[in-house]
Amino acid sequence: MITGPTFEEMLHPNKIAPNVRAKASAARHDNPLDPINLFNITWRDEHDQIYYIVLPKELTGIDAEIVMLYAREFPSGSHKVGAAYSVLLEKVLFGEVDPKVHTLVWPSTGNYGIGGAWVGGRMGCNSLVVLPEGMSRERFERIESYGAHAIKTYGSESNVKEIYDETHRLRNSDPNIRILNQFEQMGNYRFHYHVTGNTVLELAAELHARGIGNGKAAAFVSAMGSAGTIAAGDRIKQVFPDARTVGLEPVQCPTLYNNGYGSHDIQGIGDKHVTWIHNVFNMDAMMCIDDMESKMGLQLLAEPAARRVLATRYGIDEAVVERLGTIFGISSICNMLGAIKTAKFYKFGKGDVIYTIATDALDRYYSVMGDMAARFGTLDEAAAVGRVEGVFHGVRTDWAQLGTPEARQRWHNLKYYTWVEQQGKSVEELDAQRDPEWWIEHQQRVSAIDARLSEVRQAEIAKI
Repeated sequence: MITGPTFEEMLHPNKIAPNVRAKASAARHDNPLDPINLFNITWRDEHDQIYYIVLPKELTGIDAEIVMLYAREFPSGSHKVGAAYSVLLEKVLFGEVDPKVHTLVWPSTGNYGIGGAWVGGRMGCNSLVVLPEGMSRERFERIESYGAHAIKTYGSESNVKEIYDETHRLRNSDPNIRILNQFEQMGNYRFHYHVTGNTVLELAAELHARGIGNGKAAAFVSAMGSAGTIAAGDRIKQVFPDARTVGLEPVQCPTLYNNGYGSHDIQGIGDKHVTWIHNVFNMDAMMCIDDMESKMGLQLLAEPAARRVLATRYGIDEAVVERLGTIFGISSICNMLGAIKTAKFYKFGKGDVIYTIATDALDRYYSVMGDMAARFGTLDEAAAVGRVEGVFHGVRTDWAQLGTPEARQRWHNLKYYTWVEQQGKSVEELDAQRDPEWWIEHQQRVSAIDARLSEVRQAEIAKI
């Protein structure tokens, strides 16, 4: 029996059967590897409160509100577990994966692979995670702790082609290999369109009722790795057509921005290609963020002495400061800086709310922060002030490109080189994505998938 939630239950966990939800809530801390924790794949806690933080303006330096949903409380510590579950769920429901027979391969640069290792193990599957050797030590440790095996490929965050090459080798080596490619599988898109997108919409209404913002989303900002998260922008724009969807890339690897390439260290984003599941025709701007500034910003929040400066010199509530020190990773700071840049670029101000995501948390980057301290030293008060003023308040509006019709067409055309030339898609399949109905059809499959899972549940109950 598939022991996981529907899309609607991930969005609204209060719709889960009370006895099942109670067991899942208890297992969250007592037995995090119990399969019942699949029902904890949600942006909400056991009291139906969304995991989010309104960033203090003393840190952002702008009048607009920046609201970040944070994913630390998901099973495996990242919202990518939701994408991994959704992809595998669809494959099992419709007979493409048999947990008793098939070995799953999760191509990833980290969080999706970690999520796949966790989900695969909870759903009775053997898993291999393929990721670059240059990712943080904590990523590999987490994968192995979930019972999966990690295969290291050459390079770092930008070396996705090498990941693909290894998945091809694995597929050719064993007919029972199944590749669950986050960059291609629309289950990833559907999770974020339905669950993340609608969570943002509901949060906007909740915040407005509390006097925060105008009840709308001025923008949704997200760096692209698989381009799953940014699918939330598609749902947000259906309700707020004026909302801007802003994508982020590293300055060191500006693929969509100017066909650029290179290595960078914002782990989880900027993979030197345009993913199949990325609806580039809905993206209003492309902005680039420096990887070192992202790591320097995280170091400020990671070091206790530096955080104290936020309280004593900038007047941020100490409880808020402590939360800031635990819920962000490197790509989270990238998204934060991108949201600040978006506010400045579009001149958003009081009453405007920009939404973004903290994909993972500090616990995956202690080794990286150790390297930062070795390189730059730990931060005293003067250095901490320099980080606030230089990294956060000093965000510039350079490296920003509007999503004009010509730019969107160019972003789409870049898919050809990965997906047609290398990955076996046809030109006809690529051209089909130009039609908005192609994306709407994939959005509407959520209800059919939920209905199918409900049918399977009823059939299994009838056997008991």
